[in-house]
Amino acid sequence: MDKQRSATITRALIQWREGLQLSRREQSVLGPELQGLDRQLQRLQERQLRVAVFGRVGVGKSSLINALIGDEALATDVAHGSTRRQQAVPWNRTWGDGGLLQLVDTPGIDEIAAPARERLARRVATGSDLVVMVIDGDISAPELAAFRTLQDSGKPTLLVANRADTYSQAERHQLTETIQARCGSDEPLLWVAAAPRRPVVLADGRVRRQAAASELGALQQHLDQLLEAHGELLLALNSLRAADHFSAQLLAWRLGQRQQAAQALIGRCASIKAAGLAANPLMLLDLAGSAAVDSTLIVQLAQLYGVRLRGPSARRLLQRVGRQSLVIGGVQWGLQGALSLIKQLLLMAAPFSGGLSLAPAAPVALAQAALAVHGTRITGREAARQLLLSAHRGPARPASLLRRLQRADPQAQRWLAHHQSWSPEVGLP
Repeated sequence: MDKQRSATITRALIQWREGLQLSRREQSVLGPELQGLDRQLQRLQERQLRVAVFGRVGVGKSSLINALIGDEALATDVAHGSTRRQQAVPWNRTWGDGGLLQLVDTPGIDEIAAPARERLARRVATGSDLVVMVIDGDISAPELAAFRTLQDSGKPTLLVANRADTYSQAERHQLTETIQARCGSDEPLLWVAAAPRRPVVLADGRVRRQAAASELGALQQHLDQLLEAHGELLLALNSLRAADHFSAQLLAWRLGQRQQAAQALIGRCASIKAAGLAANPLMLLDLAGSAAVDSTLIVQLAQLYGVRLRGPSARRLLQRVGRQSLVIGGVQWGLQGALSLIKQLLLMAAPFSGGLSLAPAAPVALAQAALAVHGTRITGREAARQLLLSAHRGPARPASLLRRLQRADPQAQRWLAHHQSWSPEVGLP
């Protein structure tokens, strides 16, 4: 990813953030998420990449970070894991043109239940640009589940096997094949020894294991190559995903808050349309009145959801709603026209039948009313969906920027293969 595209994405995200119009209630309810977004956008501007080190308790995550930065910055406990919360430390190693790096130590994943483990994995993925998942032997079921959660979230993940000094070359080769087969990944398994201990013969003939220099060459070389080639992309992707996630949370919250009002509005429009169709004797006026009520419903829903209907964007939105309503409610409109024609013919025949043709006109009018209510609810639901999608998918919105980047960059497409953008399908009125 070139610097020009990265700068364009950065400007677009900053402008989008500055243009967010949040009520005090929204700022309060979504306060933690908003703070997280702002921190990520600040890191984007400062070009500061976060690399999270993730894995089971006691696999040597803190030891690996200490070895990478060349300092005992994090406490380690060889008897058991000692990390209880995420801790970030600066890594005095640059990438690209002066980019900064942070290493993030994370709690172990094997002492918590599966749902909490999945939440932890997703939280780590959200707060980092790249994940280094550490194992120390064959991959366990909790590790495999966490690794797949990271993959499903679209987070680039490096799989690192620690304690290489305790395995022979043949054992490492066999474990590599087994682990890659279980993970279903073609990414390399990188072997390291964060805190190796070598046997030493003392003067009295006794053998003791003493600390030796760490062996990190494979990991450091792979990281350098990855960050040099895709550092800008990693940072842009995580920032876009953070903005997309916040945008989805904001729209979902607004949807939940306004759902009851939307349902009441759709109900009122359905009642008006039903009453008009039942009372009106002319087919053309029936259809014209129905279209007028639907248009009014769309405009009022737009006001309710805070979406401005102006110019070309308004026409495109109305066309989308119209097309969807035609596809979904075509049968209802056809039946509505047929019933209007039958009702009109029955009313016209009244003078010749001595009023007897008026008797079946009433059930026809009731059928029209029922179809009108159903059709208006379909139109209202589709209008609400399209309005929310319009608010979420504007040309400068994070979701749109993310899709364009995914289409333009093969590496982004690969990393986001399992990523699903939010869609307002659940909870619509």
